Amino acid sequence: MARAGELGEISIDDLSHQGEGIGRLETEVVFVPGGLPGDRLRIRLLRRHKGHWSAEIAGIISSSPDRRRSPCILADHCGGCSLQPLADRAQASWKARQVSQTLQRIAGLDAPVRPILAAGAPLGYRNRAIIPLERSADGWLRAGYYRRGSHRIVNLNRCPVLDGRIDGLIELLKQDLEASGWPVDRHGGGGLRHLALRVGQATGEVLITLVAADRDLPGLESMAEEWMARWPELVGVCLNLQDQPTNRLLGERTFTLAGRPWLEEGFAGLRYRIGADTFFQVNTAQAEAVLPSLLEALTEGCDHAPQELVDAYCGIGTFSLPLAQRGWRIHGLEQHQPSVDLARSNAALNGLEALVAFECTPVAPVLAQRLQPRSEGDGPHLFMDPPRRGLEPEALAAIEAVRPARIAYLSCDPATLARDLGRLVRTGAYALLWLQPIDFFPNTSHVECLAALRRL
Repeated sequence: MARAGELGEISIDDLSHQGEGIGRLETEVVFVPGGLPGDRLRIRLLRRHKGHWSAEIAGIISSSPDRRRSPCILADHCGGCSLQPLADRAQASWKARQVSQTLQRIAGLDAPVRPILAAGAPLGYRNRAIIPLERSADGWLRAGYYRRGSHRIVNLNRCPVLDGRIDGLIELLKQDLEASGWPVDRHGGGGLRHLALRVGQATGEVLITLVAADRDLPGLESMAEEWMARWPELVGVCLNLQDQPTNRLLGERTFTLAGRPWLEEGFAGLRYRIGADTFFQVNTAQAEAVLPSLLEALTEGCDHAPQELVDAYCGIGTFSLPLAQRGWRIHGLEQHQPSVDLARSNAALNGLEALVAFECTPVAPVLAQRLQPRSEGDGPHLFMDPPRRGLEPEALAAIEAVRPARIAYLSCDPATLARDLGRLVRTGAYALLWLQPIDFFPNTSHVECLAALRRL
């Protein structure tokens, strides 16, 4: 029987959904962070879990043909980008297989999976970062993402997947926060918790947000004004209060310390205001690349162009406004009031307020009513971009009850997408036409996916 600390040799055959190498040591399944398909590794067993062992690499006997030198010097330690050692083309191929295999395993569906929309820029693509902070035992400020499988911070000064205009600020901001002497406790005990940075990739505007448990940070406003004077691209400095002893990143209250609480971004030829605490896709270019497929999902095979669409979980109107610009009448549903306020502002900013209506409400309780036709014939089509947990059972029941003619479902989690699609298809209400994987997050194991459904 295998024991913790035991050494062995294994071949890596696949990756887990978190990007860990999977192999077998005799009859035992072993997960190895950093292992890649095609590797032959010497490994050390660490601990037994239900159904598998976790292990660490003790040495590489022979490398996968797709193994490369990681572009980040912290890649072997930081848990943020588990696929950095894997070549870009191999990453894209594995993500497409993940979508297909997950759909089959969870939902028993064999829908056409299109070639993945690969990212044009595998580095420098993230327009936002929320970086945990802590003070080490000797009192020094540390900022960075968590070590794999832990809540221990890997201290960093640079992160190559971030847009360079915010990546270059990390070390400088760390120096100022260190000099401030402010307390740091990301568990809600008081002081700073996270450093959040956001950039408008089309405009270059930058927004800095400090996340803290309280406002007891002497000299905070003067520090914010100093930053504004130092960096011309900086348009605002905010403070978000998160005083709960949980892993939640942002709290419900955000205050403007200097400048303004939003930056401007260009997206699909439109202007957007994005707040410090509102959601926007972290990969602007890949979000734009979704639009042609989204339009196809909503109109393919239709005799005439539909006029109405319900955009569920619409955020700040990211996809509502490009569709409105193309003549759709949009009813957006979103429960986060600051996002709804910005969605309305963005509609006005682009002269589209006559074509869109944004409602602040939880989606599930109102979805059936909003999908009802106003007269004889089909009601609105439906576009959904829900959180990672997928659709609530009440939302699925509403869709099944009203049965909109077309559904486009954008998901950041293939597992919850497969679960929801399985329910809609197995009841005989819908046909799944195709799935379009999109690589929003190169060098990580995450993959976005757009599903197109037609009512039967």
